Amino acid sequence: MLARRRLGAIALVTGSLLAASVHIAWAAPSDVTCPPTQPVCVIVVTDPGTPGSGGSGGGSPTDPPVCHDQATGAVVPCYDPNWGWWSSTDSCYYMRITPPPLATDPAWQGHYPDGAIYQATCPSAGGTGGGWRWFPNPPAGYGGAAPSPATLAQSALRQLLLTGPEIGMAPGAGKTGLVGLPVWLWTTVSPSTWGPTSATAAVPGLSVTATARAQKIVWDMGDGHSVTCTTPGTAYSTSKGAAASPTCGYRYTRSSASQPGSAYTVAATTTWSVTWAGGGQSGVLTVTRTSTTSVRIGELQVLVS
Repeated sequence: MLARRRLGAIALVTGSLLAASVHIAWAAPSDVTCPPTQPVCVIVVTDPGTPGSGGSGGGSPTDPPVCHDQATGAVVPCYDPNWGWWSSTDSCYYMRITPPPLATDPAWQGHYPDGAIYQATCPSAGGTGGGWRWFPNPPAGYGGAAPSPATLAQSALRQLLLTGPEIGMAPGAGKTGLVGLPVWLWTTVSPSTWGPTSATAAVPGLSVTATARAQKIVWDMGDGHSVTCTTPGTAYSTSKGAAASPTCGYRYTRSSASQPGSAYTVAATTTWSVTWAGGGQSGVLTVTRTSTTSVRIGELQVLVS
């Protein structure tokens, strides 16, 4: 007489697996072939999941730029009718010389007629400082307040092209796992999925470099529970059998039969720390990026004679 038992508790599942010498691997149900002498078999494959959308990130600053004297830290007018426009790059005002000096004037440094000559006035240098200077392009801040280092940091952040995790999961999307068995979670490591990665934004006379490093991934397992991992996780291989992940894993306690499509939706959200520096300033931005995948979890059924 055959009795059908459902094993949900992890201890019972583990004991049944040891007793039956079950061979573990994850795969689509249609790929599973169970020999008549074995009570259950599951096939294991890695699925990269679906790289997801970009979650939250710091937006562009909305406050108007404020000009500072880098030498003293004092707030200064961004424009002076006698001295011209302030450049935070070197704490000097610049006024374009009109009409321009003769082509033979040494202030051109041999660049005539390219660029222009500006009168520099640098209050913190003692007296008026400055003098005539040639620039191929208007100095930073000329014609309007120069973008602040914090503003350039936002531009550098946009160049980083950070993404959510490139999900690796055993069992993977569209595959079938079992209640109580270990689920392995990881991301492929690349500059855009884990870092570090850097980018630089610049305007004439000012540049800011931002460097991003992933700090953690929060895995929302779709059953009301989540797992927080501070490493990218460990990729599963068939040699691991039914062992649990040493770095990032989970065990489901109930099947996904009642879920839409009979599968749990798993969302993996990476939190990035982005440090930036330039123009004598520095700071840290925190952004998140999310990817999603799905997984089917069934209940283990064992035939006992």
